Amino acid sequence: MRDETIAGMLLARLGDERPGLRSRERTWTWDEVVRESAARASLARALRREGPFHIGVLLENIPEYVLWLGAAALSGATIVGINSTRTGSYLEEEVRHTDLQLVVTDREGLRLLDGLDIGVPRDRFLLVDEDGYAETVLAHASEPKVDPSVTPKTQMLLLFTSGTTGASKAARCSQGRLAELGRNNSAKYDIKRDDISYCSMPLFHGNALMALWAPSLAVGATVALGRKFSATGFMPDVRFYGATFFTYVGKAIGYVLATPEQPDDKNNTLTHGFGTEASPEDKREFFRRFGATLMEGYGSSESAGMIKRVPGTPATALGKPARDGVRIVNPETCEMCAPAILDEHGRVTNAEAAIGEIVDLDGAERFEGYYRNPEADAERVRHGWYWTGDLGYIDGDGFLYFGGRSGDWIRVDSENISALLTQNVVRRHPKIVDAVAFGVPDPRSGDQVMAAIEIPDGVEFEDLDFPAFLAVQDDLGTKGAPRFVRVSHALPTTGSGKLKKKEMQLEGWRTADPVYRWAGRGAPEYAPMTEVDKAALRDEFAAAGRRHFLP
Repeated sequence: MRDETIAGMLLARLGDERPGLRSRERTWTWDEVVRESAARASLARALRREGPFHIGVLLENIPEYVLWLGAAALSGATIVGINSTRTGSYLEEEVRHTDLQLVVTDREGLRLLDGLDIGVPRDRFLLVDEDGYAETVLAHASEPKVDPSVTPKTQMLLLFTSGTTGASKAARCSQGRLAELGRNNSAKYDIKRDDISYCSMPLFHGNALMALWAPSLAVGATVALGRKFSATGFMPDVRFYGATFFTYVGKAIGYVLATPEQPDDKNNTLTHGFGTEASPEDKREFFRRFGATLMEGYGSSESAGMIKRVPGTPATALGKPARDGVRIVNPETCEMCAPAILDEHGRVTNAEAAIGEIVDLDGAERFEGYYRNPEADAERVRHGWYWTGDLGYIDGDGFLYFGGRSGDWIRVDSENISALLTQNVVRRHPKIVDAVAFGVPDPRSGDQVMAAIEIPDGVEFEDLDFPAFLAVQDDLGTKGAPRFVRVSHALPTTGSGKLKKKEMQLEGWRTADPVYRWAGRGAPEYAPMTEVDKAALRDEFAAAGRRHFLP
């Protein structure tokens, strides 16, 4: 069981004096990482109560987060990474759903949870920056060992995702699956023992855990922590640590490239990175500026390893199916979709016949399910197949392309945001008659949130004080605020009076109705889009190589 569980992988690092974990302030050897994890495992066992052994962690990327991952592995506990971008009642419902016994956080996290009933009394919180915490951990120092209950099937993680209805889903991940990902991904992403893996993606996210932390543990590479992602702090951190590998999600690469170019950009140690949703143009530009190769892949908290990149993969394709059972299926008929016919711009000319859901016909047995959510389990496993909830198409050469999200998912910075949540929040405004929310393509990667609102005659958008309204909606979160707002006194409806959401989504900002755009990254501020603005946005799509999204 030595390399079949995360616990076994950790014990294999006992006596390893090479650096295992680094922050700006300190370096721990792998031996120290294991022993510090063991102390926290002993503390967790001492505090354990009846019921699911679930430990919530609400921290930025600091060493304590990594050490509690190790503690959970050794003690047989489950880490529930609390997403700090959630707020209010949405966060309360999401966390309470997972039946936590303990919460490991700090004073900043405590403020985020203040006033929320997550089902954990205050005396069951461990504050890592509180006086006495270090002494409490030290009192539990002991020789590292694995709890006898730990097997490859022991649940290691609950990873939050967003569903089509806005309801919380917590994807299960066992020690065995995470260990297998560690072994496979270290080879797939070429992570070796001498690598220094820079982690600035949040540790509550599957990207950081499955593509960086577990693979680095598997080979004994060094994990270097960025407290949180910062475009301006990215390269200074890389140089400080001497980082060679990193992971990214969504528009992180775009944000780094938006920093002013410097003559010494290539004076760094990076060799390669892995992530999702960087545009082909971004990958080329990143290599030009920083000399590091970016690898793209497809996966999720629930599944991985369905698609592999092979030599000759087109820049906009994900790769080829990794096994025969990965198909594109019409979700209504369960029939395999026809090969996509692409025009000279890469656009699908037979979309109705070619685009379907990405399905793994043999993936049901690999799917570990969601915590206390049989309805979501049933949605994922139908007819004995695993349905990803993602759309795709395969060209005549067998290359698979991502085609969007089914349902109401909006992919923002590689997180699935529920359109329904944003829609319900916007509809609360007393002067808004009706509203819908949906995703529109982002010029660089993923999606942006757009809302279409209907307001009474005689009311103008400026009368809504919309930014101030959004600012006090505590359950909206930091990624759910709409970047575009279509304003109308009569939104298009169906014969039954329902808003034509799909029609409006296809139109996006290319509507005759006034559209207001929030172009910044701070507090929402909206300005009307002009024809010049729309032309500039069209040019952004062309420059990013996302021609299949051009108007």
